[in-house]
Amino acid sequence: MPEVEKDRSWPSPRRAWFAAGMLAAANTLAFVDRQALALLVEPIKQDLQVSDTAMSLLYGLSFTMFYVLVGLPVARLADKANRRNIVAAAVLIWSVATALCGVARSFVTLFIARIGVGAGEGGLSPAAYSLLADYFPKERLPAAMAVYQMGIYIGGAMALLLGGLLASVVPPSSVLVLPLLGAVKGWHLIFLALGAPGIVLALCMFLVREPVRMSAPGTGAADENTNTSPSLSELMAHMRRHWQAYFGISAGFALMILVGNATGAWIPAFLERKFGLTTAQIGAQYGLITALCGVGGTLAGGFIAAALRRRGYERANLFTAMFGFTALIPVTISFPQASTATLSLALIGVMNFLAGFNFGGGLAALQEITPNRMRASVSAGYMLMVNLIGAAGGPLAIAAVTDFWYNDPAQLPNAITIVCAIASPLSVLALLLGLRGYTGILKSTG
Repeated sequence: MPEVEKDRSWPSPRRAWFAAGMLAAANTLAFVDRQALALLVEPIKQDLQVSDTAMSLLYGLSFTMFYVLVGLPVARLADKANRRNIVAAAVLIWSVATALCGVARSFVTLFIARIGVGAGEGGLSPAAYSLLADYFPKERLPAAMAVYQMGIYIGGAMALLLGGLLASVVPPSSVLVLPLLGAVKGWHLIFLALGAPGIVLALCMFLVREPVRMSAPGTGAADENTNTSPSLSELMAHMRRHWQAYFGISAGFALMILVGNATGAWIPAFLERKFGLTTAQIGAQYGLITALCGVGGTLAGGFIAAALRRRGYERANLFTAMFGFTALIPVTISFPQASTATLSLALIGVMNFLAGFNFGGGLAALQEITPNRMRASVSAGYMLMVNLIGAAGGPLAIAAVTDFWYNDPAQLPNAITIVCAIASPLSVLALLLGLRGYTGILKSTG
């Protein structure tokens, strides 16, 4: 155990799990605001008279542009400043931007509002990952990361369920008159409703304490609590020295998330086009599956990795992720080709479970091999790759195959299968490289 951990006690489990819960709530809200657009692809597309490719840019590129630009400088700040305050500000900014989506009247204004959502959310994960690594020792960190990451699935499910519920009361294409705002469409109302809770959560984040910065394994006293972040040259030298681990883990998860974002963005439209389900039906059925299977897989993977680590299996973090990555290949390829909505939804549930299974151990591994003063910056680099490849590339890849290869929106199922058949196997190969580098680091510091 590093000397810093001997001299400094970890926060109490009660404080640590409270912080994890609050950060999970922030991540949940982030994905509520992010996933709402996927449910509303068809009504927005019809209202704004745009193509699948334009909608993919609205879902991916608009969000990712400022997510990436904001994430890197904010992560540098998080390596030396109060991370709790950064998270609170991020929640407030993206929630206001989500509400502004509810007053957008054109593709351009909606695109700009989505940029604001991305700018706010860019400040969350690097600061949150760093906070959790200082709240939990390495034996419990995979479980804590799993609790945080389950916000992806709770948030996605809430967006679908609440959006579907609102759509059943106020159809997305209907027109209603609101005070001050005048005439708005039903889909505007969904964004307005989803943006409001963030203001309350931003205030509640001040109940979380900023923890003492703990050292990463093998870093020793040089990495003690400090307000001095490493220079860019130090950061790049560290990452070059361990490039296999950092590149392999980041690229593997980026490709896995490409599949997740690609399918997540287009599953509602896929269910509507292939099986004729309504927005309300999709919200209720797909939302419930996302909640149960995604959260179940995330918690299972994280707690299994943590249990294996406590039993002495040092590489358990990435071994659990490797299982999920490999098992995803046949599922992601086959669900679009299912002959019935029931079978397709069942396979989508399995896909969500396996995707969630990967996060706790994989993200814990990344924090474990990184010195404290570099954790937020390294996390931002990870998020940069994940968002450029996964968030922006995934939805666009499927739309491009649909619009330019098939030139037929009805071929969306085949477009999903093609993209998944390429990206899913590549994610396994990348993670194998990451596992090799990760093993080398563990041997050198063990």
